[in-house]
Amino acid sequence: MKDDKKDLLKKHGYSLTGLESGVKLCHWVSKKLIDGRSCYKEDFYGIKSHRCLQMSPVLDLCNQRCLFCWRYQDHEDRNSVDFDEPGEIVENSIRAQRELVSGFKGDGRCSKEMWDEAREPNQVAISLAGEPTLYPYLGELIREYKKRGMTTFLVTNGTLPERLEELSELPTQLYLTLPAPNRKVYDRLCVPDSNKNWDNIKRSLDVLSTLETRTVVRHTLVKGWNIGWEKEYVELIKRADPDFVEAKGYVFVGDSRRRMKLENMPSHDMIKDFARREARLLGWDILKEKRDSRVVLLGESGIETKL
Repeated sequence: MKDDKKDLLKKHGYSLTGLESGVKLCHWVSKKLIDGRSCYKEDFYGIKSHRCLQMSPVLDLCNQRCLFCWRYQDHEDRNSVDFDEPGEIVENSIRAQRELVSGFKGDGRCSKEMWDEAREPNQVAISLAGEPTLYPYLGELIREYKKRGMTTFLVTNGTLPERLEELSELPTQLYLTLPAPNRKVYDRLCVPDSNKNWDNIKRSLDVLSTLETRTVVRHTLVKGWNIGWEKEYVELIKRADPDFVEAKGYVFVGDSRRRMKLENMPSHDMIKDFARREARLLGWDILKEKRDSRVVLLGESGIETKL
């Protein structure tokens, strides 16, 4: 990674853990430590917000330029990358997380018990920036985190189905982002670097149905762009046969403000209306929702959501 990009990432609060990998403290870690508010993943799946480490093995590599993405998108040439070793990434990321939460120790609103727990993360979200499946040692990375007793949530854009098929270790929960109902909407909203990406996403949906782990199809819903088309979405979801579907609203933050408008943020009621229509077509129920995160969880009636 170039020095100017490293400087920019550090300025934005990232802690670099290698040549291409890094950690950034999630907003919800501080919320949980300071005022006890948890993220939707804790409410839905039972992970502990203050013990969750948010990282990426490839901060600066992606094969899409999604208009709704809050990350800086001047991505590096994939052919010039020297990838970090999985074990080094894991050790450095845990060390970085401890440093990032160190300042909360002196805050009277943060209990000593929770601060101690935050310094020992037991959950990792491999989703911070870039596309994780571009990292060639992803299975080994997941295995290294699991060896340390951590649950693993992997989020992918699904454009590299062969990497999902080849994973030597599966995550605790695998998310595949489905941001569009068809190629036309996908090309406009996600600006892929290859005309093969949409077909690859459909292949990845098929792969998802074969994997022996918990799976989630996630929509990032942008008002005026990709809300609607429930029948088309449902046909794609059925290919994946996931455990859950998350319908989550776009938020007007970060670099997405260069490409989107405030009015592109859907309300929670708009998300829930979409989710209700989709659930009806799937024969599923709305299992949970979190209004302040604009997210609704769908699944079969009675299914246990907690890990």
